[in-house]
Amino acid sequence: MHLISAGKLKEASATYPDVEEVIKNFYKKVEKSAWQNLIDVQKDYQSAEAVGSFTVFNIKGNRYRLILDIDYEEQVAYFKYFITHAEYNKDRWKNDLYY
Repeated sequence: MHLISAGKLKEASATYPDVEEVIKNFYKKVEKSAWQNLIDVQKDYQSAEAVGSFTVFNIKGNRYRLILDIDYEEQVAYFKYFITHAEYNKDRWKNDLYY
């Protein structure tokens, strides 16, 4: 699986130093994966869930949310958002045209 906009993910998470290693490991895991569906994703990340058209990952014990748009057929994951749990609950990210 190829992660599109990995640089934007690193940039978005850079303001939260406690996630640097987690994000590096996440990126490596995605790049090595060949997920075919959400069930495959959940084998690696049990808390991953489909919300609208996106897949949402809980990061660092639910402190942050990493949101991807995954195209299983093309084996591409598009980085959409890295936000805090509080920002996630405000639902502004749901205004995304692709949601």
